[in-house]
Amino acid sequence: MIDLPVVKKEERRRKPDWLRVKLPMGDTYRNVRSIVDEYKLHTICQSGHCPNMGECWGAGTATFMILGNTCTRSCSFCAVKTGRPNEYDEDEPRRVAEAIELMKVKHAVITSVNRDELKDRGAAIWHETVREVKMRSPDTTIETLIPDVRGNWDALETMISAGQEVVSHNMETVKSLYRKVRPQAKYQRSLEQIQRTKDYGKRTKSGIMVGLGETDEEVFQIMDDLVAHGCDVLTIGQYLQPTKLHLNVEKFVHPDTFAMYKEVGLNKGFNYVESGPLVRSSYHAEKHV
Repeated sequence: MIDLPVVKKEERRRKPDWLRVKLPMGDTYRNVRSIVDEYKLHTICQSGHCPNMGECWGAGTATFMILGNTCTRSCSFCAVKTGRPNEYDEDEPRRVAEAIELMKVKHAVITSVNRDELKDRGAAIWHETVREVKMRSPDTTIETLIPDVRGNWDALETMISAGQEVVSHNMETVKSLYRKVRPQAKYQRSLEQIQRTKDYGKRTKSGIMVGLGETDEEVFQIMDDLVAHGCDVLTIGQYLQPTKLHLNVEKFVHPDTFAMYKEVGLNKGFNYVESGPLVRSSYHAEKHV
């Protein structure tokens, strides 16, 4: 009988003290959860395992995720389920708008899964959702965090032309890590999408994660690239491994480094930089309008 070698499982890095999060609690949190459940809505807060869900829902805000809960992409950092999506729900825009109206949200953030199988990438539902929200809550400002349209610029125009104030598209990581982190995306194509959004007249925003093996010099380079392509707002946060099947955390970046990134980003020309261990795309999004 042959003795097989024992393979030691790689231990997940222990989170430092600065990554402690608030537990979900309070009447406002329960009210938000009740509305989300009643209207059968998805949120990236839940699907993406966001560490700020307790804080944001406790403040009466949530980031709604439209076009279902199954993504056609398989990014190695993301907790959202991947596979073949069901048919999209044409009544979803109305339900999202009603929920936002009930919650009396001053600034609404809406995102979606990738729907690469759809000819218009889901642009029609995007447009209708923003239109419905504006109709029911005309004083509510809207940020849409949109996916990569794979160069379908007609779809992009449909997505961003319904009246939202801010349009975000996340780069997610530095150029050298794209094949590892976003294998179905292209660095230059995402930059072009941001530039076209800016040319359309929108306030533009993007976000990246750190702790995946990037260098400071690479972070500075993506800042330069984003500024050169018309990006107004940048968010920088710590990558956290959602499950053992996802990419490992290479480094827990110290808060002092995040503070340095913010200072460098502002000096490079961003109008606003949100940078910290627990920062996510929609974190404090109302400040970015």
